[in-house]
Amino acid sequence: MNSDVNNLSGESLTPLSNLDEWEHDVLRRYPDPTTINEDKKVEEFRNYQDTEKDGVKEFYRLNHRYQTFEFVKEKKADYLQFNRKEMPIWEAFNFLNELVDDSDPDTDLDQMQHLLQTSEAIRNDKHPDWMVLVGLIHDMGKVLCLFNEPQWGVVGDTFPVGCAFSDKIVYPEFFKDNPDFYNPEYNTELGVYTRNCGLDNVHMSWGHDEYVYHMMKDYIPEPGLYMLRYHSFYSQHRENAYDHLMNSHDHEMFKWVNLFNPYDLYSKNPNQKSWAELKPYYEDLVAKYLPATLKF
Repeated sequence: MNSDVNNLSGESLTPLSNLDEWEHDVLRRYPDPTTINEDKKVEEFRNYQDTEKDGVKEFYRLNHRYQTFEFVKEKKADYLQFNRKEMPIWEAFNFLNELVDDSDPDTDLDQMQHLLQTSEAIRNDKHPDWMVLVGLIHDMGKVLCLFNEPQWGVVGDTFPVGCAFSDKIVYPEFFKDNPDFYNPEYNTELGVYTRNCGLDNVHMSWGHDEYVYHMMKDYIPEPGLYMLRYHSFYSQHRENAYDHLMNSHDHEMFKWVNLFNPYDLYSKNPNQKSWAELKPYYEDLVAKYLPATLKF
């Protein structure tokens, strides 16, 4: 691994005040269509750089600099052994709630409440129960932060590595600091891949999406796995920037990703039932699909 990654300062590990800052940035770029003022164009809402927080910009600078092909392969070789911790999913959710920053005035939901808002919105619309489960667990990979991973290696828009970086990715200019940008093996349209090879053969930037996908791949139906793995792949499911890597099966499965994405971004329910009321349903749902303990 690049020695620069190992020598990062604490400030470089945590440019965001908390992980929700990245999600707020996504909402600035992709606002809920139902809440856009009629006197403003969508393009004006997506001019996010005018209001960008310094921490978010620094986050993307680091993310785009250090998410290299070799970095991704090393993280997968390390974390996909799932040898750090074994615990019931409910303990994992408690673990995840340690990420909440009480000093953030813009965030009054803990991680579990956000996940429940997503899953309950899916449930209320009567989608399959496995999709409700996906809503519940889709951000569980953020526990990577609690294993001392830097924020830019946990959240952020995901993208393929091992080929040219698309100019549709947020802050594409920061990729000029990434050594793969200059590597002739990686900086062409296809890089190490072949045209329409299928996303299953493509390495994505490392983060919570990839981590939770591999954790769940033996338990969740394939459409749900696509939701988990690609829910932050905005340059494709919003911009169609990587059609040249996708095959026909990917395009069919991305209908599910597109179905899931609004639930992730826009689910808000101030009158949601209490956890005490919801708990029996979710305990049964988890028991239906997942083992008693999960390996992290």
